[in-house]
Amino acid sequence: MKHLRLLRYVDEVARTGSIRKASERLNLTASALNRRIQDIEDELGTAIFERLPRGVRLNAAGELLIRHVRAQLADMERVRSQIEDLSGFRRGTVAIACSHALANDFLPMEIAAYRREFPLVEFDVRVASHSEALRTLADYEVDLAVIFRASAGSGFQTLASAEQRLVAIMRQDHPLAGEGSLRLRDCAGFPAALPDRSYGGRQSLEDAMARSSFRLPAVVESNSFEFLRNYVRFENAITFQIEIGAPPGLRMRDGLVSRPIDARDVPPARLVMGRLHGRALPVAAAKFAEQLARRLEEPAQATAGIASEPSS
Repeated sequence: MKHLRLLRYVDEVARTGSIRKASERLNLTASALNRRIQDIEDELGTAIFERLPRGVRLNAAGELLIRHVRAQLADMERVRSQIEDLSGFRRGTVAIACSHALANDFLPMEIAAYRREFPLVEFDVRVASHSEALRTLADYEVDLAVIFRASAGSGFQTLASAEQRLVAIMRQDHPLAGEGSLRLRDCAGFPAALPDRSYGGRQSLEDAMARSSFRLPAVVESNSFEFLRNYVRFENAITFQIEIGAPPGLRMRDGLVSRPIDARDVPPARLVMGRLHGRALPVAAAKFAEQLARRLEEPAQATAGIASEPSS
């Protein structure tokens, strides 16, 4: 295991960009950690970090090495999880990156359900944009990612998916709240609070506007869906999200409602759960992925039971 400990040293220095910060997290002195890194560089016959005035960063050789390091550490975590599973006590940590739409109700409910059966399993949840979720997956920071409109050729291996409509979110007293579904031209008459362009929902809106002659009057743009949903409580504005985060027909706890956007304007797209291509998951993560797959493949049930109230 000494070899793995050295790999963790390299990984921590690469993540923090600082030998001092990494040493604090590893409970080593900075000088001791620096010697370990130098020993590894001596063994390889080349430097793996550039020494900068305010830290370090991987050089070309280091970038090659870090992919091997993170794959080795992830594989060891998978083996450790399998060994622990033999004892009948499933434990470990499931690391998952997800879009904001899943963070309000869907994912918390699924994690709670899983932990009722396996209470020794812990979770590390990263709420992230599309691009950030893919980065954390590629860097072995998470086991799974659940994202909207996964891009092809990203090293992302799909495990399950569900079709998702885009919905408009507004106050329950908004003039459009009484409609069954909305055309985007209806929404164009009101201020829009939009997610930034790193999010799949915004990309769907941009694609729709590129095909049309109108624009949504964006008065607020944010990378926080929580902020956007709170903002429309105070202005007669509209924001947008995929339906798993704001199911149509339910009044949300904050007095908001959602209405689906007509598929003629914004066709449904896929919400996808996946892993890094070719990566074997630890037991706990694999079992949780199976649970999520069952839920995502039953879209009518995926939003059932979310803590909202029937609309009147």
